[in-house]
Amino acid sequence: MTEARQPTDLLQIGDVSDRTGLSLRTIRHYEEVGLLPEPQRSPGGFRLYGHEAVERLLLIKRMKPLDFSLEQMRELIEVREQLSRGGLTAGRRAELLEHLRTFHALVEHKLGVLRERVESAEAFAVQLADETRRRD
Repeated sequence: MTEARQPTDLLQIGDVSDRTGLSLRTIRHYEEVGLLPEPQRSPGGFRLYGHEAVERLLLIKRMKPLDFSLEQMRELIEVREQLSRGGLTAGRRAELLEHLRTFHALVEHKLGVLRERVESAEAFAVQLADETRRRD
């Protein structure tokens, strides 16, 4: 039997945790630091989140392993939201798109650094495996 959702399709924090793979504590932390807007509350006081909050948390989750600062996360979220709202002047839209391109370049750079670290770690693992075989 499918669980009935509230008419507005809002999710409680446990459901958001399940969908994002983030702990309740982490979700509350992102609220506290302003990366996630304060959620609505049920009549019983439970936090209620919409689809946008889940999407935002998934974005944050993608940024976290790349060592983005909270400010960078906040900035990217704002750029994406402004672009999604529409109604922008051509100049403002171009400015926001350039900002998005800058973030893309930063992600590409961070990926390059991570690839180098993985290659180094793989070479080290091979070295240790060889050493282990030699000593057996």
